[in-house]
Amino acid sequence: MTGVRSSTVDGVVTRSARRTPGRTAVRYAERSWTYAALDEAVSTAAAVLTAAHGLRPGDRVASYAHNSDVYLIAYLACARAGLVHVPVNQNLTGEDLEYILRQSGSTLVLTDPGLAPHVPAGHTTRPLRDAPDSLLGELDTPRPFTPAHEPGADDLIQLLYTSGTTAQPKGAMMTHGALVHEYVSAVTALDLCAGDRPVHSLPLYHSAQMHVFLLPYLAVGAENTILDAPDAGRIFDLVEAGLADSLFAPPTVWIGLANHPEFVTRELGALRKAYYGASIMPVPVLERLRERMPDLAFYNCFGQSEIGPLATVLGPEEHEGRMDSCGRPVLFVDAKVVDEHGKEVPDGTAGEVVYRSPQLCQGYWDKPEESAEAFRGGWFHSGDLAVRDSEGYFTVVDRVKDVINSGGVLVASRQVEDALYTHPAVAEAAVVGLPDARWIEAVTAVVVLRSAASESELIEHARGELAHFKAPKRVIVVSELPRNASGKILKRELRDRFSESGTATARPPAAPRP
Repeated sequence: MTGVRSSTVDGVVTRSARRTPGRTAVRYAERSWTYAALDEAVSTAAAVLTAAHGLRPGDRVASYAHNSDVYLIAYLACARAGLVHVPVNQNLTGEDLEYILRQSGSTLVLTDPGLAPHVPAGHTTRPLRDAPDSLLGELDTPRPFTPAHEPGADDLIQLLYTSGTTAQPKGAMMTHGALVHEYVSAVTALDLCAGDRPVHSLPLYHSAQMHVFLLPYLAVGAENTILDAPDAGRIFDLVEAGLADSLFAPPTVWIGLANHPEFVTRELGALRKAYYGASIMPVPVLERLRERMPDLAFYNCFGQSEIGPLATVLGPEEHEGRMDSCGRPVLFVDAKVVDEHGKEVPDGTAGEVVYRSPQLCQGYWDKPEESAEAFRGGWFHSGDLAVRDSEGYFTVVDRVKDVINSGGVLVASRQVEDALYTHPAVAEAAVVGLPDARWIEAVTAVVVLRSAASESELIEHARGELAHFKAPKRVIVVSELPRNASGKILKRELRDRFSESGTATARPPAAPRP
């Protein structure tokens, strides 16, 4: 009787196929799938994977591949067969790749031929496309599929590995029920509807693109376009052709689109919904984007992999007066702000955000101590430092681990970054604390410039915007900031790179960004 009441990830697509079988579900390159054809392909892929590789419910299957329609089909096929999907960053190689494959215990690695040579020896691989024995080629011959064990809401469907910006990544154990709850939260908070034509250009291995947008949009029956990457020209073409009116991107991509030379010459009026997230959008940058696109509805999406990943949303009508806020909790999320002892703090006081939600993971794969620590006190501890106001809006101050202890005073790096973004020469900024004999940690800004500016000029500018103790003690100019594929700045890497004494001043300034 479990299947009678359970809602599964692949069932989301089946329901849309029953409602609108002939409607276009997904476009990728020259291929297009109706909802009925997509649902049939999922069953065929599930039959192929289980028969050809002897996979059983609960086995882990890694996807180490670029964006494509068959990447999506493989994920849904794992869901239908009761397998546990392990999305892997396609930029990983060597020990980083081996760690996730080994730690997850993946039985099979689905990959692209160009990436297959990076898979460590000893792992069974299967090409998704562009090869004679690819999974895509098998989809030409439909096959029925009956699972050995019909998945239920409590069964695992995915191990979502954290980005690993501060330590080795951990596999958040996501169930079908958790993700389906998150899809409903996304649909309601982000105003997703069947009439939208979203374009999905960020990596599908990342939880935001897959679980906040692609699957929820499939749930409502929208027409989806998958791109290999966030290519500005291709996105502009789709908008002008009437095939795209909704786009999700991290702040770095929105900045790149706004700075693209064709941005002011292309006809982009059909773009109606702009979603941003995955990293903090600097307020000055958002203001510039809104000035350029006054009719575009902006949504700020915030969360983390462990909660599916959507936790809060700031809607278009909520931006005025609170553009630094990440909004209020979505439908199935309860959140509060606590001190170091787990006690809730008054509104207006900074503390760690903690969650209760059916969207939450079951813990971390094969890491019981880390799981217990994350869920201590009956709430999930996010690691994000935030303030809640009297109307229930949250504003993220920093990651708990990124707060800087300068001379015994705590300084939030985001506040310093926002001050630097108001200088016209600053294209990007990241603020970290570096070891200092006098200050314990010296507030240090690492910046990418769009025009010439001296270190003293930028420090003086920050002092005009902030209390002097918060202003950077040093400014380091680089050509680019290190990021993971979701756009998050790797501050750990910056701290490691520049923490040695004298490193900051020994490097010559990089050229300004054009």
